[in-house]
Formats: sequence, structure tokens, C-alpha cells
Amino acid sequence: MEKTILHIDMNAFFASVEQACNPFLRGKPIAVCGEIAKGSKYPRTIITTSSYEARAMGVKGILTIPEAKALCPNLILVPGNLDKYIDVSLKIQKILLDFTDTVEVFSIDECFMDVTDILKFYKDDSPANAIAKQIKARIKKELGLLCSVGIAPNKLLAKLASDMKKPDGLYEIKTEDIPAVLENLPIEDLCGIGRHLQERLNFLGIRTAKQLGETPVGLLTHHFGFIGYSLKQMGKGIDHSSVKNYRDQDTVKSVGHSHTLTQDTWDLEVVKSYMYMLSEKVSVRLRQYKMAGKVVSLVVRYSDFETFGRQKCLGSYIKNGKDIYDTAFALFEEKFRFEKAVRLLGVSISGLVVDAGEQYLMENLQKRDTMTAVVDEINSKYGEFTVKPSSLIIAENFGILGRCGIMSKRLIK
Repeated sequence: MEKTILHIDMNAFFASVEQACNPFLRGKPIAVCGEIAKGSKYPRTIITTSSYEARAMGVKGILTIPEAKALCPNLILVPGNLDKYIDVSLKIQKILLDFTDTVEVFSIDECFMDVTDILKFYKDDSPANAIAKQIKARIKKELGLLCSVGIAPNKLLAKLASDMKKPDGLYEIKTEDIPAVLENLPIEDLCGIGRHLQERLNFLGIRTAKQLGETPVGLLTHHFGFIGYSLKQMGKGIDHSSVKNYRDQDTVKSVGHSHTLTQDTWDLEVVKSYMYMLSEKVSVRLRQYKMAGKVVSLVVRYSDFETFGRQKCLGSYIKNGKDIYDTAFALFEEKFRFEKAVRLLGVSISGLVVDAGEQYLMENLQKRDTMTAVVDEINSKYGEFTVKPSSLIIAENFGILGRCGIMSKRLIK
């Protein structure tokens, strides 16, 4: 039986969420980027995504802030908020689950749906289109966001279809249309063919999907090994992978945060404060997921962009920011040399399990968890770090939330 697959792709997701949350930003060119310190002209990060108003001026992801500003002087920079985007993503998934359980989350702003079994409940001439229109209408009404939907017999072509009309598009690739669609389609438009693979295929004279599908499989396997079989299938528009049931998908594997400092620093207190801030961010998300972990990882990037990562496996599971910080800083002291200024820090935790919420036998630990729950509730209501450890003030003064302070260099021998 031929399948009917939908691919839902949110349009300029991060930027659109910011515009939906803030009426002042609607209809204006905005770009989502890293955190911006007060007193700092530009954050030392790249553009993550931009609104369609900004894209019309040439502003796109991976541009530096000065490059983006040169193209669009009135560009509004908005610091990204991953927790906000995750929350909206979950709300979108909830809408999709009202139609079918066969919903596969492909990324934070993309989902596949297999609607084959529910087509019979729609009396329209094109039931798949009717379902797609209902989904688009609900997402727009309930969340104020636009999405593009692709419809096709498989996941590969459904994703391709969703890219064909943006923003706010709806496009269907029917079985009889596949040869015409693939005839002149650049291979890089197929999901799974990145820049490096594209260059290697181009070197062999393969530039379109049709050419890829007509290439002898022996030639492809000679140059690409076993994936040569998959490449030929892709060139023909064939994809046998099924859409996973929402309940059967993998759970969160790790939780992490990283941050590029507003300026390189030799100051150990600044490093410790940022590390604590990142650990707190990680712990908040852990508790939101109702999980705990036992493998803490630390990433340090120096001023010359040399980057190192180390991790430590603990004997027990943790979820508290102080516990994560203590492990991360112990890694820093044991494994890293402070011979160059620090540019970026990253903290993450993996080896996750569902937190069953066991009670501690030690009264002080139980009180700590009770207090943490109260702080989480306050910060959820009034904003991140409304209540916070006092040691985070150093990071704030250095440029996280407050002014960009000038810190003295404390050289570490």
C-alpha cells in the first residue's frame, strides 16, 4: 500500500517564535544570535537564523554580526532562548498528535507524519491536502506561526516537497510526478547530501538527482562504499524508511549548554562563574525533562580557537547545578592548562536516566531539592536567573546580563 507522508517544516522558526512573542518585532528584520552584553557593540557569535524580512536583505545563518549589519543596518538582534524554542516545539508536536500517533520528530522545527491510516476519515477529493491545511491553520491560530508542509509517498520526497514553497507553503509530489521532479533537481537538494558529498559527486559528473539515479551502482559503491546503494535509491526518489511512532522514539541522550565569552579572559573567577551559570542551565533542563545523569563533560576553547573536551563518569546520578559545576570544575583543574586566555566554555551531562524522584535520607539534601524546586518555579514565572547563586554575578558583570565589566588579569601558574 502506498504511504502518504507529511513533512512539517516551521518557517524561520527561532525568529518567528521571537516575533510571535514580541509584537514590536513583527514585520521587522530580526536575527537570532548569541547573548548580547550591555555595553558591547556586537556579540562574538554568528547569526543562527533570521526573519524573512531580514532574509530579503541578504541576512542568513552563519553570517557574522558585522556582515549582517552591513547588509541590513536596521537589523534587530535578538538573543536566542533554547528553552523557549523547545517549549514551542513541544506544543507543535502536541497539535500533530491530535491527528495521529505516527509522528516522528526530525529536529526542533521539523516533523514527519504518516497519515495513510487516517485518510479514510476525510471526504475531500485530496484528503492529505485537507489534513495539511488543518495543521497549518491550527499552528497559525494557536501559536501565531507559519509552516510549510510537503506531501509525498515517502519521507525523502516529503521533505523535498516542503522546501518547494516557502514560507507558508503546501506542496504535494505524487507518484506520477516523481520523474519530472527529479529530472533537473540539484543533488544537494536531497536530504542527506551535504556539501562534501555533493562535491565528490560533482567530480564524477553527477549534478542532478536523475543522473544519480541512472549512475551504475558499481561506480557508486566503488567511490562511496556501502552508501552507494542508498545514493542510487535517493536519485530515484526511493525511500523505504518508515515514520516512527511518537512513543517509540529515542529519549534525550544528553543535555548541554555552551557560551562564547564577551571577551577572552585570564580571570579564573570569571571562568568559574560562567561554568556555574552553564551548569545551572543544564540542571534546569534536566529537571524539566525529569532526568538525571552521571557523565559530566567540559569543553574549553582558548583565544587561538584550540578546543579541548574532557568528561568524567560519576558513581551516582546527579541533577543539581552545584553538583554538575563541582564535577566540571574538577575536570578543569585536573585536565586543562590555563596557559592561554579562555574564549568559550561548554558544560553537558549524559548517561541519563529517568529521575524517579527518590527522597534523600540526609535532611540537608532533601531541603536542597525542595529549595531548588521553589527557585525553578520562580524563575519559570519571572524569567531565567531571577533567583540565582550569588557567584553568577561575576559572569553578569563580565557581560552575560549586565554591563561589560573590565576584569583584572589574574594569571594562573
